[in-house]
Amino acid sequence: MNKLVLRLSCFAIAGTLIACGGEKKTADNAAQSTEPKTEEKMAPAYTVVENPVVDLSEFPKDKDGYITLFDGKSFKGWRGYGKDKVPSKWTIDNGAIKFNGSGAGEAQDGDGGDIIFASKFKNFELELEWKVSKGGNSGIFYLAQEISTKDTATGEVRMEPIYISSPEYQVLDNENHPDAKLGKDNNRQSASLYDMIPAKPQNGKPFGQWNKAKIMVYKGTVVHGQNGENVVEYHLWTPQWTEMLQKSKFSQEAWPLAFELLNNCGGDKKEGYIGFQDHGDDVWFKNIRIKILD
Repeated sequence: MNKLVLRLSCFAIAGTLIACGGEKKTADNAAQSTEPKTEEKMAPAYTVVENPVVDLSEFPKDKDGYITLFDGKSFKGWRGYGKDKVPSKWTIDNGAIKFNGSGAGEAQDGDGGDIIFASKFKNFELELEWKVSKGGNSGIFYLAQEISTKDTATGEVRMEPIYISSPEYQVLDNENHPDAKLGKDNNRQSASLYDMIPAKPQNGKPFGQWNKAKIMVYKGTVVHGQNGENVVEYHLWTPQWTEMLQKSKFSQEAWPLAFELLNNCGGDKKEGYIGFQDHGDDVWFKNIRIKILD
C-alpha cells in the first residue's frame, strides 16, 4: 500500500513539473511573438531630373573611335551638376580644366560645385589625365544621375549630391591627404572605387604630377586603370555589388537613398553622366576622351 501511494505521488509530481515546463515554454513563445520586428530603412521619394543633352556628332572623333570631350579651350558640352552653366570656380588653365580650391571641402558655395559632361554614357572607355595640389582631393564620377528630393515639411526641392547615384574613381594626394589613411585597406586612395575597393597596385604619382586614368564600363563590368595598369575590377548589378554597398558608408542602414540609387546604378537604362568633383582643393583634368562600346 505504501509503495503504491509513493508511486502515485511520484507520477503526480512529474506531471506537475512537465505541465509547468510546458507553460513556461508557451509563455516564452508568446513573448517572442510580440517582440517588434526591425524594419528596413526606406529611401525617401526622389526625382531623376532629365535635362537636355549635347549632340555628340558635334565633337571630334579620332580614327580609333575616341570622342574628344574637352578641346582645351572651351567648356563646350560641360555644365554644373544641377545647373545650366559651369560654375565660375572651374576655369581653363593651360589646356586643362581646373577647379580653383576654395578651402571649403565639400561645402560647395554658389561659385563652385561638381561639373558634368552633358551626355549620358552606357558602355564606354574613358581616358584622361589628372593632377592635384598638395593635400588635394577630388573624384571622377560615372553613370551619374541628377537627383532631386522634396522636403515634406517645407516643400523645398533640393539637388542631392552627385555621389549618391554614382560610383567614384578617387582622385587624391595619397601622401598628404588624411583620407588616404581612412576607410579600409587603402580603399580611399587614388584610382580606388571610393570606400569600397582599393587600387592594387597603388601606383599613383605625387601631387603636382600628371596621372593617367582609365575607366571602362561594359555590361556591368567596370575596370579602373591608373598610369598604364588595371588596378580595380568589379561587377555592377550583382549580389556582390549589393554586398559591397552594405559594407560601405552607402549601406541601406546608413544612407537608404544612396543605397537604392547605387544598387540600381545608371537607372533603368543603365547609363549616366561623367563628372568631376569639387572637393575644395585645386585639381586639374586634361586630354579627356571617350570611346563608346555599344
